[in-house]
Amino acid sequence: MKKLCLVLVAMTCTLAACGRDTPPAAPAPAPATTAATTAAAPAVSSSAAAPAPAQPVPAVLKFTGTTLDGAAFDGAGLAGKPAVFWFWAPWCPKCQAEGPAVAKVAEKYQRKVTVIGVAGLDRSTRKMAEFVERTGTAGIAQLDDRTGDLYKHFRVTSQSSYVFVDASGATESATGPLTEDELSSLVERHVL
Repeated sequence: MKKLCLVLVAMTCTLAACGRDTPPAAPAPAPATTAATTAAAPAVSSSAAAPAPAQPVPAVLKFTGTTLDGAAFDGAGLAGKPAVFWFWAPWCPKCQAEGPAVAKVAEKYQRKVTVIGVAGLDRSTRKMAEFVERTGTAGIAQLDDRTGDLYKHFRVTSQSSYVFVDASGATESATGPLTEDELSSLVERHVL
């Protein structure tokens, strides 16, 4: 049996070497580079080739909802981005008074901060839609929180309230009514 194994190993080695009439080719030399070809070549960093790691989602942004116009909304999409949540009710006079200031602040910081309205403490989507129209806040996402789930999630107990979420997920709160200047100051302090 031992001899048979040795014969098989010898035959395998002989067969592997059979078609090798020429020695293996030497590797081709690298092409010569000149200053002109080096300058023309685009630089590729290793980070560009690898996909960016997923942004961790802080607990405060782990929620889903629906906008007043029926679109799905996922808080996780805000991970790594500063955001301001404005909690209002359609029957709240101080919310109505500060609506235009919220709209102006949202426009002022639109490239840096996402402002989201959270409509709650009422069962009528018609009244919520009328509030948005009346206050000029149609330019910001407005979440339908008739169930009060988002108020609970953010631990908000009254309207008009704000939750400021910075890029790392840290939060600060404030209650209104707030003027445009007061709200801008809080945005600068807490999320930028």
